[in-house]
Formats: sequence, structure tokens, C-alpha cells
Amino acid sequence: MKKIILAVILLLLVVGAYIGFQKYEAYIMPNVPAELTDPIVEIPTGSTFDEVAEMLYAGGKIKDKASFREVAERLAYVRNPMRAGRYRIEPGWSNLTLVRHLRGGKQETVKVVLSTARMTEEVAGKVSEIIEPDSLALWSLWQDKKYLAEIGYTPETLMSLFIPNTYDFFWNTSPKKFTERMLTEHEKFWKKNNRLAKAKALDMTTAEVYTLASIIEKETNKISERPRMAGVYLNRLDLGMLLQADPTSVFATRDFMTKRVTDYHTTFDSPYNTYKYGGLPPGPIHMASISSIDAVLNSEDHKYLYFCAVGDGSGTHNFAKTLAQHNRNAAIYRANLRKRGRR
Repeated sequence: MKKIILAVILLLLVVGAYIGFQKYEAYIMPNVPAELTDPIVEIPTGSTFDEVAEMLYAGGKIKDKASFREVAERLAYVRNPMRAGRYRIEPGWSNLTLVRHLRGGKQETVKVVLSTARMTEEVAGKVSEIIEPDSLALWSLWQDKKYLAEIGYTPETLMSLFIPNTYDFFWNTSPKKFTERMLTEHEKFWKKNNRLAKAKALDMTTAEVYTLASIIEKETNKISERPRMAGVYLNRLDLGMLLQADPTSVFATRDFMTKRVTDYHTTFDSPYNTYKYGGLPPGPIHMASISSIDAVLNSEDHKYLYFCAVGDGSGTHNFAKTLAQHNRNAAIYRANLRKRGRR
């Protein structure tokens, strides 16, 4: 009888040891491969646990799905839907460490770079390459006039919301959350360096400053010239003159590949064409750089009303106070082009 009891005890110990080892293996032993080629896991919004487990396994992030499931269920990680996001995992992690990390929701951020774009649909396209929502989701929100009115914009002025910079975002940021962050960044930008007060002194809204800055952005690559050029356009606005800005006529026609502005562009009927309509266009014609925005806010105080490219390849401009002076500068421009074999 004693032998039977001892045998049973021994068997229970063996079974217990075996089960214990299995639990140890499931919880503590590495399940993330030591040779992890890509440490980033992106869990899409709305994913089920089975989809997450399969994604981890198929992507080479875990070696065994069954043990991962066991630990996930035990630690109450399984939910419907699963927590979305972008996570960095480390080689050799156990299921215990992996599940705790994913359950904790500590995400790796992504960098969204806003630099150049002509229209907001281009911004949507570039942003959607970095964060989870597709461009259509962003673009649809930005065409919702009711929503735009709530945040103080129109489809025409929305581009003025975007201040060029590099921003850290969570990968699964929704279109509304992205826009709200842009509103916060916009407000912070305009509160810096007395920008709001400077715009008020010009009797312009921030959107109007941005719109003029977008024109200057397309007129010259020379940052040093921008405050002087801004002064020219502000002088024209004060006098009620047409701005006659070539970039606005190009934007109006959407003929962005043209190398020359012709009568077709300057006579095209569009509120964006400042050869036909007075004042500023309805909204920006391009994303304006910070240097162009600040050029408007810190414009040169002068009497210039005209400017013309020098034409020598330097990218600089000659400025004039009178039409006669401007015509002489235009003659210099044409002569320089001929010297360079451009005409």
C-alpha cells in the first residue's frame, strides 16, 4: 500500500513539475525571437485578438501562438476590439513581458513632417503615409463645412492651419485628433514672438497673413528678400491696387507644370487670380514657411510697389517705386535672359 501511495505521490510530483515547467515556459521563457529583424508592431484599430496573434506570428514577432494566447488570456489582455497602436518590442522577450507591454499601451511615436504642399488634399496624402487613417478619412473631415466652421475655418482657409514643422504623433491618431493637435500647434505658434499683435497691427487675420505669406513663398526662394517683397504687397493692398501675383494665377488654373505665366493664366476667371480680382485670394495657394509668415509680420517699411526678377540666375529681384523704374528693371531682366541664352 505504501508503495502505491509513494508511486502516486511521485507521479503527482512529476505531473506537477511538468505542468510547472509548461507554465514557466509559457510565461518566462523567450517567445520573441532573439533574431528579431523588425521590432515594430502596428496593431490596426478594430483588430480582434486572433488577428493580433496571427499578425505577431506571421510577422516573426513570436515563435508560439498557443503560449502567447494562454498568457494573454490569463493577464486579461484579450478584449474586443484590441488596443490599437504602434509598439516597439525587444528580442528575447517572454510572453509575460510582451503581453504586459502591449496591454500597457506605451506606444512608439511617428514623426509627421509638414513642409510643402499646394492644397490640403496633398497634406492629407502625406500625413496618411505616416499615421493609420487613410487620406480619404482626413480629406473627408477637412471638407466637412460644418466641422470646419466649428473650428473657425473654411475649405479655402484650412491650409493656414498647418504650420510647417516636425511633429510626434501616435500612429493610430484619428483624423479629428490630428486636426485638434494642429489647432493646438497653430495657437502656440501665433502666441510666440508677438505674432498675434503684429497681425492685428496690420489689420489682418492669421489666415490672411498666412495667405499673403503663401504668395511670397512661391515668389522667391531668397529668405532675405521676403520682408521687402511682403512690403510691396502690403503697399499695394493699402493703395487698393491689384496684387497681380503670378503664383495666384498659376494656382487658379492648376497649371502647376508651366514654366511661364501667359495671358491664359492672368486672364483666367477665378477668385484666386489676383490679376482679375482685388485684395487677397480666398485662401493660401501653398503651405507657407515660417520665414514667409514672419516676413509678412516683420515686413520692410518702404515705398516700393513693383519687383522684377534680375534674370541673372541668382534668384534675386530688383524693386521699384514707379512703373517707369519697373519697366527699366524688366528690360534688365530680358537682357540677362538673352545673355544666358534663355530667350
